[in-house]
Amino acid sequence: MPTVDDILEHIGEFNFFQKQTFFLLALLSAAFTPIYVGIVFLAFTPDHRCLSPGVAELSRRCGWSLAEELNYTAPGPGAAGEASPHQCRRYEVDWNQSALSCADPLAGLAANRSHLPLGPCRHGWVYETPGSSIVTEFNLVCASSWMLDLFQSAVNVGFFIGSVGIGYIADRFGRKLCLLVTILINAASGLLLAVSPNYTWVLIFRLIQGLVSKAGWLIGYILITEFVGLSYRRTVGIVYQMAFTVGLLALVGVAYVLPHWRWLQLTVSLPNVFFLLYYWCIPESPRWLISQNKNAKAMRIIKHIAKKNGKSLPTSLQSLRPDEEADEKLNPSFLDLVRTPQIRKHTLILMYNWFTSSVLYQGLIMHMGLAGSNFYLDFFYSALVEFPAALLIILTIDRLGRRYPWAASNMVAGVACLASVFIPDDLQWLKVTVACLGRMGITMAYEMVCLVNAELYPTFIRNLGVLVCSSMCDIGGIITPFLVYRLTNVWHELPLLVFAVIGLVAGVLVLLLPETKGKALPETIDEAENMQRPRKNKEKMIYLQVKKVDNPLN
Repeated sequence: MPTVDDILEHIGEFNFFQKQTFFLLALLSAAFTPIYVGIVFLAFTPDHRCLSPGVAELSRRCGWSLAEELNYTAPGPGAAGEASPHQCRRYEVDWNQSALSCADPLAGLAANRSHLPLGPCRHGWVYETPGSSIVTEFNLVCASSWMLDLFQSAVNVGFFIGSVGIGYIADRFGRKLCLLVTILINAASGLLLAVSPNYTWVLIFRLIQGLVSKAGWLIGYILITEFVGLSYRRTVGIVYQMAFTVGLLALVGVAYVLPHWRWLQLTVSLPNVFFLLYYWCIPESPRWLISQNKNAKAMRIIKHIAKKNGKSLPTSLQSLRPDEEADEKLNPSFLDLVRTPQIRKHTLILMYNWFTSSVLYQGLIMHMGLAGSNFYLDFFYSALVEFPAALLIILTIDRLGRRYPWAASNMVAGVACLASVFIPDDLQWLKVTVACLGRMGITMAYEMVCLVNAELYPTFIRNLGVLVCSSMCDIGGIITPFLVYRLTNVWHELPLLVFAVIGLVAGVLVLLLPETKGKALPETIDEAENMQRPRKNKEKMIYLQVKKVDNPLN
């Protein structure tokens, strides 16, 4: 029986239909960026100080500059590594009393400022920013700073739950239905987040966005890889992820123009409303329909693809029937990911590599910090690093296969982290160069794990397999801030040492996976189990439709 890949060779592996569908889904990929990294702009924490009634009036009367005002009225700097006292503490002084002088207003109250009592910021804060963020609007600083951590954790918790739950639904009820549902919920929650009256509602809608947004992005990835032919599958997978990087660059521009978080949130949520039009633009995956024994519907979509591509479907390929093991509709189960030995090995290694990619990708950014004073330019430059990573994958993946570039990228990231530990601080240029090399390596690994994950599972559990394994990157996203900041308190370079070990182990484990270069997507569990064995070269097979004619004997 011909496979979908065999049929696509005749009706077009990447013609007009696939290009149109890819463009539409790439827009979806770019629109996921504000949810994944939007906290950088939505919840930035500017420099701030306690609001003390009377200080502003005294400053105007005395003609102080901002530096002089802070010097005369705010507590001095604290110990290294601690927040400045003026951010969370204030002098318990009545600044409205007329006896205060402009030369040194506190001199008449105490001979030494350290003897003056300090108190909490009872009247709020003053933020040094022309815009606004969730932090400035809801005062998520000092004693309430943990609420910002909760805001970020809620997104990753949503990613984790949504990836597993919606992945099962997508394999059970179809890619298209699940994609449209996630788009609808994402659009509604994003718009409601922009008008949320308080922090509680902001947290709730952010959690809802996490539940559906990442799952929708991954379903789009699955759809496009199932629509294109074998020879184009890896390219569209990589470029689909590059669309996310384009979204990073676009987000910087939008955030620069709209420094107020509510307007920014509203603007980045509006595209999801237009994505609902995909109901009329993107059909269901024929591969999924065949796996569910819905061959008539699959054939109608295949004919639609052929018509869009201006091709004719040969008569010999117009009769589809299920594989022998698919006589009954296959329903995906979580146990299918670990029931058989090879798929179980694939699942465990893929889960670890998703975890590694997330921890190193986010951890390196957190540890290195922003190089320079221009917040927007720093983010822009860090996003540009991801384009050479994608280019290296495209140049090597067809020549060397998947395994070796993937293993090497993990090892390069690990070695870069290890090397950074021993580079002295006075060689800052070398530290930055090695850090960029590590960022490029782990970016390659991140893109590779997404590509290969879809190639190692049979059709009826492919979506479930990708989403369950990728949920480990959400676990990594939850623990990475604690891993970086807690270990840094012990030794500044200790997180890099941990990253080095994690990355090197991931590189070794990748070598235990089968090579998927030039292989058709497995349709059944048997095909997935036997991927390391040579398969028949289907490209040279010819399918003939033979009609038996009974001739009566004369």
